[in-house]
Amino acid sequence: MQLPAAGVPAVQLERSAADLEDEAARFRLQGRDFSRQYCHVYGARLAALRHRLQQAAARDWEGVPVKGISQLEEVQGDCVLLGTVFKQQQLKPSILKEISDEHNLMPQPPRDRFIADSDELVLEDDLARVRLEGDIDPQQYVTGIICAVLGREEVGGKFRVRQIRFPDLPLQQPERPLPTEDKWLLLVSGLGLQAGGDMFLSQLLVDLVTGQLGSEEQQRDMAAVVRVIVAGNSLSASSQDKDFLKRAAYLGSDVAEQSAQAVRSLDDLLQQLAASCPVDLMPGEFDPTNHLLPQQALHRCLLPKAAAYRTFRGVTNPYQAVVAGRRLTGSAGQNVHDLYRYSALDDPLTSLERLLAWSHLCPTAPDTLSCYPYYDRDPFIIEECPDLLFAGNQKSFATKLHEGPRGQRVRLLCLPEFHRTATCALVSLRSLEVRKLELGAAVSSIDSASPQPDK
Repeated sequence: MQLPAAGVPAVQLERSAADLEDEAARFRLQGRDFSRQYCHVYGARLAALRHRLQQAAARDWEGVPVKGISQLEEVQGDCVLLGTVFKQQQLKPSILKEISDEHNLMPQPPRDRFIADSDELVLEDDLARVRLEGDIDPQQYVTGIICAVLGREEVGGKFRVRQIRFPDLPLQQPERPLPTEDKWLLLVSGLGLQAGGDMFLSQLLVDLVTGQLGSEEQQRDMAAVVRVIVAGNSLSASSQDKDFLKRAAYLGSDVAEQSAQAVRSLDDLLQQLAASCPVDLMPGEFDPTNHLLPQQALHRCLLPKAAAYRTFRGVTNPYQAVVAGRRLTGSAGQNVHDLYRYSALDDPLTSLERLLAWSHLCPTAPDTLSCYPYYDRDPFIIEECPDLLFAGNQKSFATKLHEGPRGQRVRLLCLPEFHRTATCALVSLRSLEVRKLELGAAVSSIDSASPQPDK
């Protein structure tokens, strides 16, 4: 790579543009009422997916009667049940067990996962529940999935499952005009900024995107980037202090200043990006916003420099928008991490495929993943088939093209933590090709930032 020689002006390129349709209105909280019970979320989820589930069951099991769980005694032979899966897990953390004098439990060792051979599945509908057994592996499922099961009731009241079906994934979105030339999205997650931390890699990425670094060919590639999506955890976990509110004010001033300094560093970086390219900033687990999903956009007063630009948008987590005719859906990664903790799904790409099959972004909410107590709707249901489904803050970069049972094509993308891997992704809005953009762990030049096409 050759940088422009001294005294020679850099290449003047015009930034490509793409239309944006914001589809995240369902994730924005208009009012906050925490007096409601969480059971309404499951009822709304089952009601919303029941029709799609009945269609899938009728197509695959034609002629088999669909019954409610409370009607099992009337059935002689096979039938289909529709309901919500509940997974009984002895290792799942429970505050009731911890404070119960009856159990007198010893402190449990820290665990990354809460699965065991004794785990069992139960199917619930509006009126009753039944325990599932048979040809079904509990470790492949989690609480909150809406499904249909084919089988029959056996002695003892258990339901022996022969097959299981999930709601049909919606067909691919209606035909929209797609770019005739390559326009790229740049997706990055886990910047992990902290007070006094090394910002070299983050600044290097910003300089590359804004055209201040790189060869003429690299600058042309970066000029084709129409939007940057920052997928959560822009601040480091060390910028938070859970004991901060318990301290006297004079003891906590240093902690507050460190957190504020990290936010100012983020504002400086976003200002540089927004001056050159549209930017969408998603919150994550460690960012200064609400903890419950859906996480709301960071308040504009936290980022006054970036917020002054119309090209900057604070967005929700989960994220959904249509850019240049492509529907983009994704999260900062909490949903995928929770599937890992409560099932045997080790591969994040497999987890993303399961989310598509289950037609739900966060099936474990509100059981083990905190969410707002919705009453009459569940905003996490996948109502339109995305072209790109991504998850941020994963351990490593991974991608594949998923083909659905009815011809749907969805690009799946796992974004690694940038502060640890110095890796982000470029996605073509024309072809859904993915390129891995890797700056390297120890960068002496930016030759290593040349995009590598996905294999």
